This record gives sequence, C-alpha cells and structure tokens, in this order.
Amino acid sequence: MCIGVPGKIVAAGDSIHEPAWVEINAIRRQINISLICENSPQELMGCWVLVHVGFAMSIIDEQEASNILEMLKNITGEAVIP
Repeated sequence: MCIGVPGKIVAAGDSIHEPAWVEINAIRRQINISLICENSPQELMGCWVLVHVGFAMSIIDEQEASNILEMLKNITGEAVIP
C-alpha cells in the first residue's frame, strides 16, 4: 500500500526542473513538482498537494488535506512526520 501525505507548497523555483519545498506538520521537504505544474511554479505557492516519494502527485484543497492528516493521525496515534 502506498500513502500520499498532504503538504503545503511554501517555496518554488523558476522552472519545473528546480525543486519546490512543502511543509508537512512544520517540517519542510524538497519535492518535485513536474507532474502537477502546468504553468509557472510560482502559481503553486500556497497550494496543498499530495506528496508520495518526493513527488507532488496531485493538487488538493485545504479541507481534503486536513481530512487526510486527521485520518493518518487517527491511524498512527500521532501527527504524521514525513
């Protein structure tokens, strides 16, 4: 089973070839946005994305991100740490 974890994009480069940064429970990680970026990476700033093995797989809304994080917390008994 694969698990995607919601993260909020907090920094992005000038092209899809540069890594972006997401924040997941106050921890920042580099991710690849090439699978979801259609225009300028800067347009993704503040967006919630579903992250799996270092790749943003899809853009999700804040409510969905909150629901997933809460569900993962209920399963593990603690906040998700990437």
